[in-house]
Amino acid sequence: MSLADVLLAVPRLSTRDAAPQFAAAGLPVFPCQPGGKRPLTHSGHLDACLDAEAISAWWQRWPQANIGMPTGPRSGIDVVDIDVKRDGTGFAAFHRAVNAGLLDGEIARVRTPSGGMHIYFPATAHAPQRCWQAASAHIDFRGAGGYVVVPPSVAVESNGVAAYRLFSLSAAQTRPIDARALREFVDPRPTPAPRDSSGAPSGELLAHWIGRLREGERNHGLFWAACRLSEVGVRADAIIDVLGPAAARIGLGEREIERTVYSACRHTSGGTGGVSIRSFSPWTHPASDRDMRRMPWGE
Repeated sequence: MSLADVLLAVPRLSTRDAAPQFAAAGLPVFPCQPGGKRPLTHSGHLDACLDAEAISAWWQRWPQANIGMPTGPRSGIDVVDIDVKRDGTGFAAFHRAVNAGLLDGEIARVRTPSGGMHIYFPATAHAPQRCWQAASAHIDFRGAGGYVVVPPSVAVESNGVAAYRLFSLSAAQTRPIDARALREFVDPRPTPAPRDSSGAPSGELLAHWIGRLREGERNHGLFWAACRLSEVGVRADAIIDVLGPAAARIGLGEREIERTVYSACRHTSGGTGGVSIRSFSPWTHPASDRDMRRMPWGE
């Protein structure tokens, strides 16, 4: 039995009956909050398994639990997540990526309760691809270290309860997605820090750049910009004076701005713990496996 077979079989089943179907197909599962995405087990997606007894025990304890499936090498499935939110959707960027040939090789598409889409691709065990989020494009990638909620799970939306449901299966040959190429296409990396005529980072231009950041990019963007100024010797209080007003205009609070700037200054003064600050950007933030469990990679 394949993933496609399971997706065809489970729409009329309860999650309690569907979870063993995924496991029987070699797809590890774990329970999530009924009507939601939060894992119910202590270690979240790290607890996912194929063991029939463990799965039965979980759903005896939580009969209405949604089904979570880890992405990446553990399940052999990577997922592109097209978001639908109040401030926009990822479908425009998705269609551009399709036309560019970056989303060929899918296994299936699953409609999410919000009206978005999960697009399933085969993952490669020898070359795992990490999760990422492109907030401005409203497209996320769930690979190694992430998970998705799968059919027939449900979610509580503003217009009622809606289910994750199979939208389509591909008849074409499947192949892994190049997640890095997709990210560069929908969310190009920032250009080097703006500099003035002397070659030093320009506080004015950095502030202008911060003013264009969107939700999901703001903290990392301020941190990155503060690092650029701190690296050339600008003091924390002066960085706050230069970047603070722009950060406040995009919704960051005064204390949040101060914490972020002082954290950037500590990092650039030698407390990086081996992380290269010059390579840090709002789109590349290192995290340990333990940190990844706490980050919102599950959809």
